[in-house]
Amino acid sequence: MAKLIDGKAISAALRSEIAAEVTELKKKGITPGLAVILVGEDPASQTYVRNKQKACEEVGFHGEQINLPATTTQEELLAVVRELNARTDIHGILCQLPLPCGLDDSLVIAAIDPKKDVDAFHAENVGHIMIGDQQFLPCTPAGVMELIHRSEIAVEGKHCVVIGRSNIVGKPMAMLLLQENGTVTICHSRTRDLAQVCRQADILVAAVGRAKFVTADMVKPGATVIDVGINRDENGKLCGDVDFAAVEPIAGAITPVPGGVGPMTIALLMKNTLTAAKQQNGLV
Repeated sequence: MAKLIDGKAISAALRSEIAAEVTELKKKGITPGLAVILVGEDPASQTYVRNKQKACEEVGFHGEQINLPATTTQEELLAVVRELNARTDIHGILCQLPLPCGLDDSLVIAAIDPKKDVDAFHAENVGHIMIGDQQFLPCTPAGVMELIHRSEIAVEGKHCVVIGRSNIVGKPMAMLLLQENGTVTICHSRTRDLAQVCRQADILVAAVGRAKFVTADMVKPGATVIDVGINRDENGKLCGDVDFAAVEPIAGAITPVPGGVGPMTIALLMKNTLTAAKQQNGLV
Protein backbone atom coordinates (compact mmCIF):
# COMPACT_ATOMS: atom_id res chain seq x y z
CA MET A 1 0.00 0.00 0.00
CA ALA A 2 1.52 3.28 -1.11
CA LYS A 3 1.93 6.29 1.15
CA LEU A 4 -0.69 8.85 0.13
CA ILE A 5 0.85 12.30 -0.45
CA ASP A 6 -1.86 14.64 0.82
CA GLY A 7 -1.74 17.84 -1.19
CA LYS A 8 -4.69 19.34 0.67
CA ALA A 9 -2.96 19.06 4.05
CA ILE A 10 0.42 20.21 2.75
CA SER A 11 -1.06 23.19 0.89
CA ALA A 12 -3.04 24.17 3.99
CA ALA A 13 0.16 24.16 6.04
CA LEU A 14 1.95 26.28 3.43
CA ARG A 15 -0.92 28.79 3.23
CA SER A 16 -0.88 29.09 7.01
CA GLU A 17 2.84 29.88 6.93
CA ILE A 18 2.26 32.49 4.21
CA ALA A 19 -0.59 34.09 6.18
CA ALA A 20 1.68 34.41 9.21
CA GLU A 21 4.31 36.20 7.08
CA VAL A 22 1.67 38.50 5.63
CA THR A 23 0.57 39.47 9.14
CA GLU A 24 4.14 40.56 9.88
CA LEU A 25 4.43 42.43 6.56
CA LYS A 26 1.26 44.36 7.26
CA LYS A 27 2.84 45.66 10.45
CA LYS A 28 5.36 47.33 8.14
CA GLY A 29 2.61 48.79 5.98
CA ILE A 30 2.98 46.23 3.17
CA THR A 31 0.06 44.18 1.83
CA PRO A 32 1.00 41.79 -1.01
CA GLY A 33 -1.15 42.48 -4.06
CA LEU A 34 -2.04 40.05 -6.84
CA ALA A 35 -3.88 41.06 -10.02
CA VAL A 36 -5.50 38.37 -12.17
CA ILE A 37 -6.65 39.24 -15.69
CA LEU A 38 -9.53 37.18 -17.07
CA VAL A 39 -10.46 37.66 -20.71
CA GLY A 40 -13.76 36.18 -21.85
CA GLU A 41 -16.12 33.85 -20.02
CA ASP A 42 -14.57 30.39 -20.20
CA PRO A 43 -16.18 28.44 -17.32
CA ALA A 44 -13.00 26.57 -16.35
CA SER A 45 -10.99 29.79 -16.31
CA GLN A 46 -13.65 31.48 -14.20
CA THR A 47 -13.40 28.65 -11.67
CA TYR A 48 -9.62 28.86 -11.52
CA VAL A 49 -9.73 32.63 -11.02
CA ARG A 50 -12.32 32.34 -8.24
CA ASN A 51 -10.08 29.85 -6.46
CA LYS A 52 -7.14 32.24 -6.73
CA GLN A 53 -9.19 35.11 -5.33
CA LYS A 54 -10.34 32.90 -2.46
CA ALA A 55 -6.74 31.98 -1.70
CA CYS A 56 -5.76 35.68 -1.67
CA GLU A 57 -8.43 36.37 0.93
CA GLU A 58 -7.34 33.40 3.02
CA VAL A 59 -3.70 34.51 3.29
CA GLY A 60 -4.48 38.22 3.64
CA PHE A 61 -3.45 39.51 0.21
CA HIS A 62 -5.04 42.30 -1.77
CA GLY A 63 -6.54 40.34 -4.65
CA GLU A 64 -7.75 42.16 -7.73
CA GLN A 65 -9.61 40.60 -10.65
CA ILE A 66 -9.73 42.42 -13.99
CA ASN A 67 -12.52 41.05 -16.18
CA LEU A 68 -12.28 41.85 -19.89
CA PRO A 69 -14.72 40.84 -22.65
CA ALA A 70 -13.75 38.24 -25.26
CA THR A 71 -13.82 41.07 -27.80
CA THR A 72 -10.81 42.75 -26.12
CA THR A 73 -8.08 43.60 -28.63
CA GLN A 74 -4.42 42.70 -28.21
CA GLU A 75 -3.48 46.34 -27.62
CA GLU A 76 -6.23 46.83 -25.05
CA LEU A 77 -5.00 43.79 -23.15
CA LEU A 78 -1.38 44.95 -23.29
CA ALA A 79 -2.45 48.37 -22.03
CA VAL A 80 -4.00 46.73 -18.95
CA VAL A 81 -0.74 44.85 -18.33
CA ARG A 82 1.29 48.06 -18.63
CA GLU A 83 -0.99 49.79 -16.14
CA LEU A 84 -0.55 46.96 -13.63
CA ASN A 85 3.21 46.97 -14.16
CA ALA A 86 3.26 50.62 -13.03
CA ARG A 87 1.17 50.14 -9.88
CA THR A 88 3.12 49.89 -6.63
CA ASP A 89 0.26 48.16 -4.79
CA ILE A 90 0.29 45.24 -7.24
CA HIS A 91 3.27 42.92 -6.76
CA GLY A 92 2.16 39.98 -8.89
CA ILE A 93 0.38 39.83 -12.23
CA LEU A 94 -1.01 36.88 -14.10
CA CYS A 95 -3.22 36.52 -17.13
CA GLN A 96 -5.45 33.47 -17.03
CA LEU A 97 -4.81 31.18 -19.99
CA PRO A 98 -5.98 30.16 -22.51
CA LEU A 99 -6.93 33.46 -24.10
CA PRO A 100 -9.81 33.79 -26.56
CA CYS A 101 -9.05 33.17 -30.22
CA GLY A 102 -7.16 36.04 -31.84
CA LEU A 103 -5.11 37.01 -28.79
CA ASP A 104 -1.43 36.06 -28.55
CA ASP A 105 -0.53 34.85 -25.07
CA SER A 106 3.21 35.06 -25.79
CA LEU A 107 2.93 38.84 -26.26
CA VAL A 108 1.07 39.17 -22.97
CA ILE A 109 3.60 37.07 -21.07
CA ALA A 110 6.45 39.10 -22.55
CA ALA A 111 4.74 42.36 -21.51
CA ILE A 112 4.49 41.45 -17.81
CA ASP A 113 7.30 42.92 -15.71
CA PRO A 114 9.55 39.93 -14.85
CA LYS A 115 9.60 41.11 -11.23
CA LYS A 116 5.81 40.71 -11.14
CA ASP A 117 5.67 37.52 -13.23
CA VAL A 118 4.47 35.23 -10.44
CA ASP A 119 3.65 32.45 -12.94
CA ALA A 120 7.35 32.45 -13.95
CA PHE A 121 6.47 32.25 -17.65
CA HIS A 122 8.46 35.29 -18.83
CA ALA A 123 11.58 34.35 -20.84
CA GLU A 124 13.79 36.14 -18.32
CA ASN A 125 12.47 34.05 -15.45
CA VAL A 126 12.65 30.86 -17.54
CA GLY A 127 16.31 31.67 -18.18
CA HIS A 128 16.95 32.05 -14.45
CA ILE A 129 15.41 28.62 -13.88
CA MET A 130 17.74 27.14 -16.49
CA ILE A 131 20.85 28.45 -14.72
CA GLY A 132 19.51 27.76 -11.25
CA ASP A 133 19.34 31.26 -9.73
CA GLN A 134 15.58 31.72 -9.95
CA GLN A 135 13.48 34.04 -7.82
CA PHE A 136 10.16 32.57 -8.93
CA LEU A 137 9.29 29.03 -9.94
CA PRO A 138 6.38 27.91 -12.14
CA CYS A 139 3.63 27.11 -9.67
CA THR A 140 2.82 23.51 -10.60
CA PRO A 141 6.42 22.18 -10.76
CA ALA A 142 7.24 24.11 -7.59
CA GLY A 143 4.18 22.58 -5.96
CA VAL A 144 5.42 19.12 -6.90
CA MET A 145 8.80 19.85 -5.31
CA GLU A 146 7.07 21.09 -2.16
CA LEU A 147 5.13 17.81 -1.95
CA ILE A 148 8.35 15.84 -2.40
CA HIS A 149 10.23 17.85 0.24
CA ARG A 150 7.49 17.79 2.85
CA SER A 151 7.01 14.07 2.31
CA GLU A 152 10.75 13.63 3.00
CA ILE A 153 11.41 12.00 -0.36
CA ALA A 154 15.03 12.39 -1.47
CA VAL A 155 15.71 13.36 -5.08
CA GLU A 156 19.49 13.17 -5.13
CA GLY A 157 20.78 10.18 -7.04
CA LYS A 158 17.29 9.04 -8.02
CA HIS A 159 16.22 8.33 -11.59
CA CYS A 160 13.41 10.82 -12.25
CA VAL A 161 11.17 10.37 -15.29
CA VAL A 162 8.89 13.20 -16.42
CA ILE A 163 6.17 12.34 -18.94
CA GLY A 164 5.40 15.53 -20.83
CA ARG A 165 7.54 18.37 -22.19
CA SER A 166 5.32 21.44 -21.91
CA ASN A 167 6.81 24.81 -21.08
CA ILE A 168 4.46 25.11 -18.10
CA VAL A 169 5.12 21.77 -16.40
CA GLY A 170 7.35 19.22 -18.13
CA LYS A 171 10.44 21.27 -18.94
CA PRO A 172 10.67 23.25 -15.68
CA MET A 173 9.83 20.11 -13.71
CA ALA A 174 12.84 18.39 -15.22
CA MET A 175 15.07 21.36 -14.37
CA LEU A 176 13.99 21.45 -10.72
CA LEU A 177 14.65 17.73 -10.31
CA LEU A 178 18.01 18.18 -12.00
CA GLN A 179 18.89 21.04 -9.64
CA GLU A 180 18.44 18.61 -6.76
CA ASN A 181 20.82 16.10 -8.33
CA GLY A 182 18.24 13.77 -9.78
CA THR A 183 19.07 11.94 -13.01
CA VAL A 184 16.29 13.11 -15.29
CA THR A 185 14.63 11.59 -18.36
CA ILE A 186 11.93 13.51 -20.23
CA CYS A 187 9.44 11.39 -22.14
CA HIS A 188 6.98 12.53 -24.79
CA SER A 189 4.86 11.32 -27.71
CA ARG A 190 7.91 10.25 -29.72
CA THR A 191 9.60 8.31 -26.91
CA ARG A 192 10.28 4.69 -27.84
CA ASP A 193 9.40 1.94 -25.34
CA LEU A 194 7.76 4.45 -23.01
CA ALA A 195 6.61 1.85 -20.51
CA GLN A 196 10.13 0.45 -20.22
CA VAL A 197 11.59 3.91 -19.59
CA CYS A 198 8.95 4.68 -16.97
CA ARG A 199 9.61 1.40 -15.16
CA GLN A 200 13.14 2.63 -14.46
CA ALA A 201 11.88 5.65 -12.52
CA ASP A 202 12.37 6.05 -8.80
CA ILE A 203 10.29 9.23 -9.12
CA LEU A 204 7.69 9.31 -11.91
CA VAL A 205 5.92 12.58 -12.77
CA ALA A 206 2.95 12.28 -15.14
CA ALA A 207 2.03 15.51 -16.92
CA VAL A 208 0.63 14.30 -20.22
CA GLY A 209 -3.04 15.33 -20.00
CA ARG A 210 -4.56 11.93 -20.77
CA ALA A 211 -6.85 10.18 -18.31
CA LYS A 212 -5.35 7.09 -16.64
CA PHE A 213 -2.47 7.05 -19.13
CA VAL A 214 0.03 5.62 -16.62
CA THR A 215 -0.85 1.99 -15.96
CA ALA A 216 0.52 -0.55 -13.49
CA ASP A 217 2.97 -2.06 -15.98
CA MET A 218 4.68 1.35 -16.31
CA VAL A 219 5.57 1.70 -12.61
CA LYS A 220 8.56 0.33 -10.74
CA PRO A 221 7.61 -1.24 -7.38
CA GLY A 222 8.19 1.28 -4.59
CA ALA A 223 8.42 4.31 -6.92
CA THR A 224 7.11 7.74 -6.00
CA VAL A 225 4.33 8.62 -8.47
CA ILE A 226 3.31 12.26 -8.89
CA ASP A 227 0.14 12.83 -10.92
CA VAL A 228 -0.13 16.34 -12.40
CA GLY A 229 -3.06 15.55 -14.69
CA ILE A 230 -6.63 16.77 -14.28
CA ASN A 231 -9.01 14.89 -16.56
CA ARG A 232 -12.46 13.33 -16.67
CA ASP A 233 -12.87 9.59 -17.01
CA GLU A 234 -15.47 7.75 -19.08
CA ASN A 235 -18.04 8.38 -16.34
CA GLY A 236 -17.26 12.09 -16.10
CA LYS A 237 -15.45 11.64 -12.79
CA LEU A 238 -12.35 13.72 -12.06
CA CYS A 239 -9.17 11.70 -12.47
CA GLY A 240 -5.50 12.15 -13.21
CA ASP A 241 -2.99 10.89 -15.74
CA VAL A 242 -2.35 7.86 -13.51
CA ASP A 243 -4.65 4.86 -13.16
CA PHE A 244 -4.70 5.32 -9.39
CA ALA A 245 -6.52 2.11 -8.48
CA ALA A 246 -4.05 -0.03 -10.45
CA VAL A 247 -0.87 1.86 -9.57
CA GLU A 248 -1.44 2.59 -5.87
CA PRO A 249 -0.72 -1.00 -4.70
CA ILE A 250 2.62 -0.93 -6.56
CA ALA A 251 3.92 2.55 -5.75
CA GLY A 252 5.82 3.53 -2.63
CA ALA A 253 4.14 6.94 -2.53
CA ILE A 254 1.49 8.51 -4.74
CA THR A 255 -0.54 11.70 -5.13
CA PRO A 256 -4.33 11.41 -5.56
CA VAL A 257 -6.51 13.34 -8.00
CA PRO A 258 -8.19 15.39 -6.72
CA GLY A 259 -6.32 16.42 -3.58
CA GLY A 260 -2.72 16.00 -4.72
CA VAL A 261 -0.83 18.45 -6.93
CA GLY A 262 -3.87 20.67 -7.64
CA PRO A 263 -4.08 22.44 -4.27
CA MET A 264 -0.34 23.07 -4.35
CA THR A 265 -0.42 25.10 -7.56
CA ILE A 266 -2.41 27.96 -6.01
CA ALA A 267 -0.46 27.74 -2.75
CA LEU A 268 2.76 28.28 -4.70
CA LEU A 269 1.19 31.20 -6.54
CA MET A 270 0.62 32.76 -3.13
CA LYS A 271 4.22 32.03 -2.16
CA ASN A 272 5.54 33.64 -5.36
CA THR A 273 3.40 36.73 -4.77
CA LEU A 274 4.69 37.01 -1.19
CA THR A 275 8.25 36.77 -2.51
CA ALA A 276 7.53 39.44 -5.11
CA ALA A 277 6.12 41.80 -2.48
CA LYS A 278 9.18 41.36 -0.29
CA GLN A 279 11.55 41.88 -3.22
CA GLN A 280 9.78 45.02 -4.41
CA ASN A 281 10.00 46.46 -0.91
CA GLY A 282 13.69 45.65 -0.46
CA LEU A 283 13.12 42.95 2.16
CA VAL A 284 15.00 40.14 0.36
